[in-house]
Amino acid sequence: MMMRFLGFLACMLFSTASMAQERQHILVGNLIPDAATGAVGPRYITIENGVIVSIAPPPLAIDKDVINLSDKTVMPGMIDLHVHLTGDPGGDFWKQTTEPSEWGVVVGAKNARITAKAGFTTVREAGSSQYSAFSLRRGTAEGKIPGPRIIAAGPALAIVGGHGDTTGFTEDINEVLASGYSCTGAVECAEKVRKASRAGADIIKITATGGVLSQQGRGLEAHFTDSEMKSIADTAHSLGLKVMAHAHGARGIEAAARAGIDTIEHGTYLDKAAADAMKANGTVLIPTLMAFKGVTERLGKGIYTPVVENKIEAVAETAKVFMGRAYRWGVPIAFGTDAGVFGHGRNAEELALMVGQGMKPREAIASTTTIAAKALGMENQIGKIAPGFSADLIAVDGNPLDDVTVLENVDWVMVRGRVID
Repeated sequence: MMMRFLGFLACMLFSTASMAQERQHILVGNLIPDAATGAVGPRYITIENGVIVSIAPPPLAIDKDVINLSDKTVMPGMIDLHVHLTGDPGGDFWKQTTEPSEWGVVVGAKNARITAKAGFTTVREAGSSQYSAFSLRRGTAEGKIPGPRIIAAGPALAIVGGHGDTTGFTEDINEVLASGYSCTGAVECAEKVRKASRAGADIIKITATGGVLSQQGRGLEAHFTDSEMKSIADTAHSLGLKVMAHAHGARGIEAAARAGIDTIEHGTYLDKAAADAMKANGTVLIPTLMAFKGVTERLGKGIYTPVVENKIEAVAETAKVFMGRAYRWGVPIAFGTDAGVFGHGRNAEELALMVGQGMKPREAIASTTTIAAKALGMENQIGKIAPGFSADLIAVDGNPLDDVTVLENVDWVMVRGRVID
């Protein structure tokens, strides 16, 4: 019996070792290892266990099982720092009362695949119900559902009655729907950060100012007090977590930057004083230009309430120029779209909007690869094609360094060594 067991164990160890040594080879027609390097011509990439182990000129003898992309340009998978996988576009805020949070996992599984197929191999989930994004994160990590690597925030921290808190309903309904992450005062806000960390958040999301799509007609300026925001930032950083802040109004942006918030989402009314505070504190702007495009496309169709329509119309013109100002002022900018406000899969359209506000194509591509990876603190894992990096690769026709719109039609995607079919 013992010999049979040892034989079985040896067989299992051999099988495991064989699986561990399984390799993939990719023949590339034109490789862009990162935006700074530019294109380097044909290459032969070897991958083991989802990690790139070597990049070399193509050999004379090609492995029979090679993935042949010899007619394609291959570059690092793109990173979107602001998505909502568990939701689809709509003005129907009342659905919070009719749909269970489990439905968000179903919607999220659909959108995770769409997002990956669009060339986005890592996303930052910027707000969801308590566990839906965490379930998606595990599902894509374990290969149970196709999709990108997910950095998940879970529910956002908000002031009572502010953007991110449950609003638009009667108080008894608000009480039932509340996720428990609104806070008042520095101590309570610190507690909610710890609660989010305990629940499994990879990053802390806060709504530092009012918002466009919430059901209040007021308040795009700072919501949290300075002491509350500093408490949130300090507590998160002590736990090894970064903080992303939804922020529109200039004074709210400035206060968030001074408090040590890591990224500003949207930044619509950013002015020079707010830009200077962001530069001084190393705060990164995530402009989400596609969000503004997406909501304006839906105006006048009976989708949004009159309160929301008025706010969209008020912000429309500023949305066309604010990132360009931030760029000229030297604010660090990384890529994020707010997908979910518009249809998932259109994320790469953000690149052309960024170029339209003054960025060079190479800078726009860096914003969605190396710069986005650095914003996540993952610059040694993703954002480049190099030995030791995750095998997150995409293939397209043409050269995106000349024309970013080619990235709106991605032909082939690999996430962590898995080809997305």
